[in-house]
Amino acid sequence: MNQARRLRTLLQAPETVVAPGVYDAITARLVEQAGFPAAYMTGAGASAARGYPDYGLLTMSEMVGNAATIAAAIRIPLIADADTGYGNELNVTRTVREYEARGVAAIHVEDQVAPKRCGHLAGKELVSRDEFVSKIRAAVAARRDPDFLVIARTDARAVSGLDEAIARANAALAAGADMAFVEAPQTLDEVAAIPRRVNGPCLFNIVPGGKTPSLKTGDAEALGYRLVIVPGILLKTIVEACDDALAALRSTQLAPPGRPIGVHALFRRFGADEWDALRARVQAQNAAAEAT
Repeated sequence: MNQARRLRTLLQAPETVVAPGVYDAITARLVEQAGFPAAYMTGAGASAARGYPDYGLLTMSEMVGNAATIAAAIRIPLIADADTGYGNELNVTRTVREYEARGVAAIHVEDQVAPKRCGHLAGKELVSRDEFVSKIRAAVAARRDPDFLVIARTDARAVSGLDEAIARANAALAAGADMAFVEAPQTLDEVAAIPRRVNGPCLFNIVPGGKTPSLKTGDAEALGYRLVIVPGILLKTIVEACDDALAALRSTQLAPPGRPIGVHALFRRFGADEWDALRARVQAQNAAAEAT
């Protein structure tokens, strides 16, 4: 079973799928080892890892390359941010094919004008509803594996209001999208209304400190959301932990001890046992060949 089929199977189960945000192989491995069923490649995290804010500054090739590294490092489905699709319908077509070829299970494509902005910042601009739907239709037609999921994200709530955001989500679903992502609802009533008014599965985005009220993942499930992403959970935690560790090093001249974990134990988190076993097998085969 490939990862796209695995994700579809998860989404058909009663439980809502929770996918914490990752931006490299380290964070992806941690999510997998923590027992989550899927991971979400955050565009904000991918941008920050390259020294940029979430202003749509990364290219399609950079985002696809990052997704490929992450997907190869884990055995759970990866859902990836694909920004605006990086152009018109032709660019969206290539975007889908590139992500799909790297083993990504799903992407979301949004209706902002490029270069886009983080969905929880002011100053967003939208393409027309017709242009957005045309991109979604192109994305659906471009996939070679029918299990690859196309998620339609609309940022219209902040620009044109909730009614337009719902209309765009429903138009995208009618064009073949597998799931709708109405970004940045601003009240609990709006959060609750989206799964009722959207004609298909919905994604909920948890962004503490953003425009949307925070919910427990179980509360989002109770409202009817099928997929919950938490994009910034590890990025924010890691930045804060690094700030604290570096401040301690400057003030004490000692590396903070942290939780006790040896070097080899750390490397085991990233596959040392498998690589050691591989080398042992090769050496045994070489010894057997020399003995004959």
